[in-house]
Amino acid sequence: MSTVAEPIPDAAIAKKQATEAGNYFVANYPPFSFWQKEQVFAVEKMLDTPAPHDLPLGVYMHIPFCRKRCHFCYFRVYTEKSAAEIRAYTHAAMEEFSRYAARPYLHGRKPKFVYFGGGTPSYLSVPQLQELTDRMKELMPWDEAEEVAFEAEPGTLSEKKLEALRQIGVTRLSLGVEHFNDHILETNGRAHRSGEVDRAYNFARGLGFEHINIDLIAGMMNDTTELWEMAVAKAISMQPDCVTIYQMEVPYNTGIYKQMQAEGQVTAPVADWPTKRGWVSYAFDEFVKAGYTVTSAYTVVKNPDKIKFVYRDALWDGADLLPIGVASFGHLGGIHIQNQAEITPYIETIERGESAIYRAYATSPDERFVREFILKLKLGSVKPSYYQAKFGENVMTRFAPQLHWMQDEGFAKLSEDKIELTRDGLLQVDRLLHEFFLPHHKSARYT
Repeated sequence: MSTVAEPIPDAAIAKKQATEAGNYFVANYPPFSFWQKEQVFAVEKMLDTPAPHDLPLGVYMHIPFCRKRCHFCYFRVYTEKSAAEIRAYTHAAMEEFSRYAARPYLHGRKPKFVYFGGGTPSYLSVPQLQELTDRMKELMPWDEAEEVAFEAEPGTLSEKKLEALRQIGVTRLSLGVEHFNDHILETNGRAHRSGEVDRAYNFARGLGFEHINIDLIAGMMNDTTELWEMAVAKAISMQPDCVTIYQMEVPYNTGIYKQMQAEGQVTAPVADWPTKRGWVSYAFDEFVKAGYTVTSAYTVVKNPDKIKFVYRDALWDGADLLPIGVASFGHLGGIHIQNQAEITPYIETIERGESAIYRAYATSPDERFVREFILKLKLGSVKPSYYQAKFGENVMTRFAPQLHWMQDEGFAKLSEDKIELTRDGLLQVDRLLHEFFLPHHKSARYT
């Protein structure tokens, strides 16, 4: 019998490289599909235990409102909500927050970091933002917070609103730019245009925000190599403190996927994976030439000694994260939490005096170890000694087959004191992380 491998058909190669529907980005561990309504009781039990003294606390506030839903968006967002509907939501969120603040596990604790995500937090008016944040500070003062991060859509930002954000205490302003070409922005469903990006960024820079990040997405519909290179050059010319670059995905609940279903298409109308990786690699190289440092699979930072992303780093270190608002997720006392997924049931649940938590997952010590190991691999390098000291685990032994496979494939370099991803490994780290999942979690559709 011949031992020569049969050549892989071109069609099979193309299918493997194409962008198909699904979630590839690993946001947490264990996967969300394993979180259960039956485990919510564990949260209530934990909240009645004494507050820990050595575990940082963060607060995540979800603002689910947008001017327009992007075709690639899979988050819980709502458009065309009235001021009265927004107020009903923020009042419910603050009622939820006040109940948490009174529980023994959280009472008297001050957040190390606060994060406003969405949706579009900057969709709120100045009075709405001031009322919301004043109440949040009453419940848990921010005077010890190292970071207050705030996501913003450029078209919603006026100089007055940016001034209000500075007064509120926002330290990290993250602009959802995604691209600078107006045709690409329009055909992908973005509400803003390039002129609004320039105006918002210049206002923000003039107001002296400590940390301005801009998001870009490689592989959006209708993007080309030429347009992507122009976008990278434009981003470099702006000199933001940090740039976050994502590779376009098409999760199942997006407008693009619904269009694919209607047309009977399996392959998404976006760039394939090799193209997206090539574009991100090009961007990394250009930013490095301009003096930036690649600090993770998605980020380049102008001054890594000064600019930190406290929310990400603390969360990956196992910090507590209190989730407030519809569909928001967090992590308290080793238990993953996610709230009601729809706004009306969320508000009604709060009004009935009940918990808004929809599902939860109480992690084991081993799951917490795996979670921290795989998430930190996204940073590009980890030290085995860290995991030995914190978890008593020798990762070089525990994950020997996976690590040596990655090294053989050119995805990683191994030494006694470091596991370092190569550029090729870094660009597809989310695909590689599944190799480290515990066996019973590898079948998850969503991560």
